Amino acid sequence: MQTPLKQRRIGLEQAVLSIVMETLCVASELERKAGQVIEVEVEVEEEEENEDEEEVEDDDNEETDHAEPQSGDTEEVESDTKEDSGSPKKIRLWEPKVYCATNKEQFNFVGHEISIRESLDSYGAVIWPGAVALCQYLDNNRQQFNLIDKSVLEVGAGTGLLSIVACLLGAWVTATDLPDLLGNLRCNLARNTKGRCKYTPQVAELCWEQDLEGTYPRSVYRYDYVLAADVVYHHDFLDELLLTMRHFCQPGTTLIWANKVRFQSDLRFTDNFKSTFHTTLLAELPSEGVKIFMATSRD
Repeated sequence: MQTPLKQRRIGLEQAVLSIVMETLCVASELERKAGQVIEVEVEVEEEEENEDEEEVEDDDNEETDHAEPQSGDTEEVESDTKEDSGSPKKIRLWEPKVYCATNKEQFNFVGHEISIRESLDSYGAVIWPGAVALCQYLDNNRQQFNLIDKSVLEVGAGTGLLSIVACLLGAWVTATDLPDLLGNLRCNLARNTKGRCKYTPQVAELCWEQDLEGTYPRSVYRYDYVLAADVVYHHDFLDELLLTMRHFCQPGTTLIWANKVRFQSDLRFTDNFKSTFHTTLLAELPSEGVKIFMATSRD
């Protein structure tokens, strides 16, 4: 029997597959073209190695029959042979072309270049379109949503892009996600906020709806803003997610949620979200299929 956490992971793996495939489209074409070049280069290197070996054999035969070997010429041949056969520099340069195209993303928000490392073997460590859209929205609407010296909680932080932008905007941020995503999350936060931000971002484990009052008592953990981006996808924990949002969105808290609609269940969650909170549609990006909502408590 699958545990709830494992079911959630399976659901997220299915949902993220479409995004990963989109990301890989361009990379696969680059890989194909680069691979063709490398195949030619490798063939040329092999031919050169064979020619060098034949030349060495011929030189050895000539030296044995006619003259003593000249040490300078021999060293030069050996040096060339080692350089051609033992230095896979071109192949090493080829491998990262695909790796970088799918594993690292560059952004520019709040006047800073942000470098995000993705981990394609980890379902939650991929940049989703809702996060990018919400980062852009917060960057463009700093007066409406002034995060300076505000306490911010991100639910389902993933790679940490949204938390990084919130930090750069002056907030004191706690980024949360499942335990096996925290390593990459922590690394991205440290790389992009050190020496740039007033507050050092915090990283914490948060499994939706699991003993929230025991782990995050409402009387202690109060936030000015709760941020969430692309946390709604094909999984069995949408009810738990909504309860988690409600737990942290207390009176005086503003919840901002951005999401791309992919499944019918996304629309059902949106309806439940609207009935749970006072909501306002802040922005809609038809080209991306992303909507950004603001919500406050009904209590």
